[in-house]
Amino acid sequence: MSVGLVDSHCHLTDARFDDDRSDVIARALEAGLTHIVAVGGGGPIEASEAAADLAAAHPYLRSTAGIHPHDAASYDDAIEGRIEALLAKPQVVAVGETGLDYYYEHSPRAAQCEALSRHVALARRFDKPIVLHCRDAEEDMRAVLSREAPGGIRGVVHCFTGSHDDARWYIDYGLIVSFSGILTFPKSSSLRETAARLPVDRLMVETDSPYLAPVPHRGKRNEPAYVAHVAATLAATCGTSIEKIVESTAVNAASLFALG
Repeated sequence: MSVGLVDSHCHLTDARFDDDRSDVIARALEAGLTHIVAVGGGGPIEASEAAADLAAAHPYLRSTAGIHPHDAASYDDAIEGRIEALLAKPQVVAVGETGLDYYYEHSPRAAQCEALSRHVALARRFDKPIVLHCRDAEEDMRAVLSREAPGGIRGVVHCFTGSHDDARWYIDYGLIVSFSGILTFPKSSSLRETAARLPVDRLMVETDSPYLAPVPHRGKRNEPAYVAHVAATLAATCGTSIEKIVESTAVNAASLFALG
């Protein structure tokens, strides 16, 4: 299967898709997507298990396994064992999403850092990339990554909203930076300025659906088909063609997540 437009991060197991999940997937394929990465870690461990089951049923889907920083306080050996079982499945292509979220701080910061460290260890042990979430925690994110994987690690910082310096650090460390529908928002001019200064061969696109629907669907439930709007905005921002962005982001997604 060739790789084209990819939604590199969405939450297809979210309850908001329960009534029309098959239709959502069909619309994505009709919109030209060739692959969707259904991310685990958007809730309790059961979300990752459901994502793995969904990916097993669709040849163009892959999934990930992990615990979101919001739920880091619940992380224990039993949950890690269930993540390990998922990572042994061929359709589960990455660890996460994991990371740090100091904006909401639903779990204590120390618990988030500990869970992130354990996810990094899993990624290294299973030789799989890591999907990172970072909000208002750039300094600690760099510190944990540098300590746990000093030589760098394969992975992606999803739904990136940081500064140019943040993006450059991640890229220099070996990570890919992924943009969501936030890139299309009128007030995201600084984010677009950052994107314009980054190498397109280190970028990916995503929806993070059902959240963050891009313009012109803002305010509605997001879905994978809408990643085309993110790609179009990224192309305009970078002063290149949509074809170039689709090709470059597809190559990155295929390499990172073993698509094809």
